[in-house]
Amino acid sequence: MDSRRLVPRTDALLADPRLAAAARRLGQARVKAAVTAAQQRAREGRITPAQVADAAVAALPAHAASLTPVLNATGVLLHTNLGRAPLSAAARDAVAAAAGCTDLEFDLASGARGQRGRGALAALAAAVPAAQAVHVVNNNAAALVLAATALAGQAGEIVVSRGELIEIGDRFRLPELLESTGARIREVGTTNRTTLADYAAAVGPGTAFVLKVHPSNYRIEGFTASASVAELAGLPVPVIGDIGSGLLAPCPRLPGEPDADTWLRAGAAVVTASGDKLLGGPQAGLILGRADLVTRLARHPLARALRVDKLTFAALEATLAGPPAPVAEALAASETDLMNRAERLAAQLCSAGIDARAVLAQAAAGGGAAPGVALPSAAVSLPQSLAAPLRAGEPVRRGVVPAVIGRTEGGRVLLDLRSVLPDGDDTLAAAVLEAAAALPAPGG
Repeated sequence: MDSRRLVPRTDALLADPRLAAAARRLGQARVKAAVTAAQQRAREGRITPAQVADAAVAALPAHAASLTPVLNATGVLLHTNLGRAPLSAAARDAVAAAAGCTDLEFDLASGARGQRGRGALAALAAAVPAAQAVHVVNNNAAALVLAATALAGQAGEIVVSRGELIEIGDRFRLPELLESTGARIREVGTTNRTTLADYAAAVGPGTAFVLKVHPSNYRIEGFTASASVAELAGLPVPVIGDIGSGLLAPCPRLPGEPDADTWLRAGAAVVTASGDKLLGGPQAGLILGRADLVTRLARHPLARALRVDKLTFAALEATLAGPPAPVAEALAASETDLMNRAERLAAQLCSAGIDARAVLAQAAAGGGAAPGVALPSAAVSLPQSLAAPLRAGEPVRRGVVPAVIGRTEGGRVLLDLRSVLPDGDDTLAAAVLEAAAALPAPGG
């Protein structure tokens, strides 16, 4: 009898407990498509009829969304291509709890409408005591757009140093962003030197504010000069400070990185920052400062278009009020502990016949934070042939181990442990073993 006639019926396959569970998780249409594809492979003789159900299960993703979970072993703590800051367990739990209906804009005590995201706003205000008021929008660029629109308006003037007209990833340029609001930019100073006198000479009746931008993704050295926030605060217009990288308070590991509380105490009227960088939370634009100006921004019509949803508020509040975020833990890790972990992992992998070595390494904050600051680290060095299998999607689809992203140096793949928390070591080892098993046999 032709085995192709023995291909299981669709209804019988969909009754398989594994595929029935997948249908609840992924939707009936996606599971049925995987079943149909597996049946066709059996009809073509590429698999046996008995393998159809297993093939359909193997072809299904672990999640309904196409985003693939990865383990960031690059040593770049805030890797923009990998989604920047990983959320803490507390923040993930908060997002899950907020996924249904919540009291986002509802006062349970009175039964009336309440302040949107009040818990997250209260946590943000508590984290930055120097801020009289706070507001949250969907990212730091949005915070700057809102400030330029609400404070400068059409044809208002923004004074900014030439050395701070930055470009970040994907050709995003600050001057183009500001000019899109209709505001005019008044450039002062030069690329490498801008003094207080340059600002003072430019400020006039048409000046809406002075913009002080922290150049968080590059560094200028040598013959340089810049005016501090404290100096600029003496000018007769507000100072808006963009720290970008998201520190709310000083970080001992990054002493040169500005923070919101310090800039506000130095005299900045408003400070903007990112939520998904050094703070370690979700993507958000944080606006902190003088009550009159923050309120003006929050009540501007554009604020409605830039507001965040319940999931962002939930993750932000848990990040601010909960235990340290993964990025904070990674920054605080000691070089000794990192090397001890690397040696244990290397020994475990060597015992399985893999060429693994524990090596010193240098990590980085990334995400446009702390440019030029090297973070001493340790890594597991592996043959470069493992790079592609570590990134492979097949193990992810089977739900065995996540994809692992390392970096290549000197013809080897380095798995830098500063960007992997200790509870990820077992997962990392399993991923390497899986990747090594996927390699063709020598001479094969």
